[in-house]
Amino acid sequence: MKPALRSIRDFLVSLKLTVALLAIGMVLVFIATIDQRNLGVWAVQAKYFRSFVVYGRAGDLLVPILPGGYLVGGLLLVNLIAGHLYRFGFTWRKAGIFLTHAGLILLLIGELLSGLWQRDYAMRLNEGETKNYAESFRDNELAVIDTTNPKTDTVVAIPEPLLARHTAIQVPNLPFRIVPKLYYPNSQLQRRADPSSSTLATTGYGTSLLALPVPVTYREDEQNMPSAFVELVAPDKSLGTYLVSTQLVMPQDFTYAGHSYRILLRTARAYYPFSLTLLKFSHDRYAGTDIPKNFSSKLRLNTPDARGDRDVLIYMNNPLRYAGLTFYQAGFENNDRTTVLQVVRNPSWLMPYISCSLMALGLLVQFGIHLVAFAGRRRRRAAVPATA
Repeated sequence: MKPALRSIRDFLVSLKLTVALLAIGMVLVFIATIDQRNLGVWAVQAKYFRSFVVYGRAGDLLVPILPGGYLVGGLLLVNLIAGHLYRFGFTWRKAGIFLTHAGLILLLIGELLSGLWQRDYAMRLNEGETKNYAESFRDNELAVIDTTNPKTDTVVAIPEPLLARHTAIQVPNLPFRIVPKLYYPNSQLQRRADPSSSTLATTGYGTSLLALPVPVTYREDEQNMPSAFVELVAPDKSLGTYLVSTQLVMPQDFTYAGHSYRILLRTARAYYPFSLTLLKFSHDRYAGTDIPKNFSSKLRLNTPDARGDRDVLIYMNNPLRYAGLTFYQAGFENNDRTTVLQVVRNPSWLMPYISCSLMALGLLVQFGIHLVAFAGRRRRRAAVPATA
């Protein structure tokens, strides 16, 4: 083996690298815990754990200050695998160690896949209401809805990051282009006191409103309210520039080429091929107090072919798992008339359970091997006759 390759191999299998990575991981957790007060849990996860490099600000410059969770976890994964390939020879006496490390490797892979694949949404239902979609906690989208057909709406959703690029968007389903003119990740709307003041909006609600940028918030109890000015440009003319914002609840209507449309900026939705109907929400309290004892949602699951239709009860630590999704009881609103379900899509949700089981089994096997060996040595010593 060439000296350069040998040096790389020795570095990857080094126990010093293992200790250094574990130490960096502890530093990451410590700093992220402190910074959570400023950024909130979602931003901390993205900055420290779901990144390759953690950046800090030096004036107006971004400078790397620490390796991120993906880099630390990736190197630790490579270190474990390389260590087994080059430093550990498999024997039955080490079976427990191999099982334990296999569980740890699977845990690292599971965390990576969860970071890449997991999606969290919220479904709010009033009693008697039926929905076939959930809404994102943090992401938004520009929705252009063709309402021409009285039976079916055709929805085109533009992800929020595309609005921030200020580049024209052409969707095959739409006979016009969407041209973002201005985008605020967080904003405040107020009425135009002076009608003669300038505004980018030429039609819709924006002609009587002003959108003012405000600092982006990372607090868990606050929410960003983005706004954007978008122009709709058809091949023959401009259909006008609209102010869209998550603060505007009502959509804005317009017509073109014999079709009726609505446009609005809303929280991003995930649609499902089934629906849920809230039959009853229960909020139980301990007698004589306002302390919550239990809250649960009785729902009706409605499937397309009606074969899977059934009543389900969701309460704390008893979620509904269906179609690759998990529905948890997350909260309630509107004086106990609205239930809030957290909807999680995580294809790798079983991996932490499997990895923890492997590690527990490995520790038991290794302990059992040493226990049997110890008991055997005691029996052999007891069988040797004492000498005077």
